[in-house]
Amino acid sequence: MQARTVTRFAGLAALALLAACAGERPGDLGVRDGRLAPCKPTPNCVASQGDRAADPGHYVAPLAIPGDPEAAWAALVAAVRAAPRSHIVAERPGYLHAEYASRVFGFVDDVELQLDPSAKLVHVRSASRVGYSDLGVNRARIEALRTRFAASGVLAGSGGAAGGTLYSTRSFPGEEPACPRSS
Repeated sequence: MQARTVTRFAGLAALALLAACAGERPGDLGVRDGRLAPCKPTPNCVASQGDRAADPGHYVAPLAIPGDPEAAWAALVAAVRAAPRSHIVAERPGYLHAEYASRVFGFVDDVELQLDPSAKLVHVRSASRVGYSDLGVNRARIEALRTRFAASGVLAGSGGAAGGTLYSTRSFPGEEPACPRSS
């Protein structure tokens, strides 16, 4: 009887720990003064509106649009909507906030897209809610979007984090690896 109680308690404790992996939705998301929020100092975020020279670890190039910005935007929104374990939280003209949950533990990453039609760019931000490092998952997610749509002609194929380097990844990351990673 006592072993059964310990097992139940351990199971409940594990469920509580896993529920905490989701974290609370940050209050600084959205567009303020024409920009997405900057990354915090931890290495679990990438953003295209940061300073590439001053903060190369967080910088990722925006998504360049070679053709019609509205058509590219519609294709990107559809891709986010169709991605495994994604949930669109906010969608307005030229702005999208989605949550991606990891496959095993349900860690949540916040992904934001901001269309700049005059510059023919989509600014991006992808950040883990909890933990310190994401083992590159947020950068890989943005680069997977870039790679996927560059092949279709919706996005230009240049840009990567190192100015043209595209990262080889599985299709939409955000579901691996498991704890203790932050996303």
